[in-house]
Amino acid sequence: MKLWYQSLTHPDAWPAYQAALRRVLAQATDPGTTIEVHGIEKRGGVGDQYRRLEFIETIEVLENVERAEAEGFDAVLLGNIADPGLRTAREMARIPVLGLCESSLFTACQMGVTVGLVVSNDKHYSRILENVALYGLNTRVVAVERMAVDRLVDLDAAFSPGEQRDRILGQFHAAAEACVAKGAEVVIPAVGVAMVLLAEAGVHETVKDTPVLCGPMALVQAGQAAVRLSRAMGGRYASRRGAYGQPPPGQIEELRRYYGPVYPAVKAG
Repeated sequence: MKLWYQSLTHPDAWPAYQAALRRVLAQATDPGTTIEVHGIEKRGGVGDQYRRLEFIETIEVLENVERAEAEGFDAVLLGNIADPGLRTAREMARIPVLGLCESSLFTACQMGVTVGLVVSNDKHYSRILENVALYGLNTRVVAVERMAVDRLVDLDAAFSPGEQRDRILGQFHAAAEACVAKGAEVVIPAVGVAMVLLAEAGVHETVKDTPVLCGPMALVQAGQAAVRLSRAMGGRYASRRGAYGQPPPGQIEELRRYYGPVYPAVKAG
């Protein structure tokens, strides 16, 4: 099994995170599974909390989904908490495409009845809540607390011992405790980099026996399960009825004249 893990970080801007991410993913990888980690290399990779910047980066994400399928990967894992381009990618690809936010939320719902989220800053707050609503989990998410990480790349320095690390971990613990006080039974650090930072620091639980979910680990496990399920179902995974439906064969040639070689799996008819 071969998985493509797509980050929204530029490798040059996040060296410590990139190394730590690979270590964390390796812990969740079954024998016989390989994972390739890819970041944003063309344009961006440092400020996806802003919608315009996320949109720019999503173009490369979708290009990489096409590339992953063409190169024989079995699934694509979108390792960003906003799940950028997730639904579009599922419409495009024949292989399973899973998102960090969706997979983390659904995994947390299997671990506890109520969920708390710790976001990085005010800008991230509304973006993550949109996903919660989109996935139909408003009644399960009972608390959303904020850290004060306005410059996301500051998180990279927190992988080394020092003031920055102590500050970030302290902010998370305070926010997680506030989530538990509001009734959360599971806490999700709703920042992909913070998830890896906490896992590296051995933080898997907060107060009162409340688990702290490592989203990338959950995403890898969900991705492996999706590939096995797809194989058992004869290569079927995403529904082609409704939301993830593709253009009909009778229209595809016209669409390709205007858009280029889109939907390569659709045969003209």
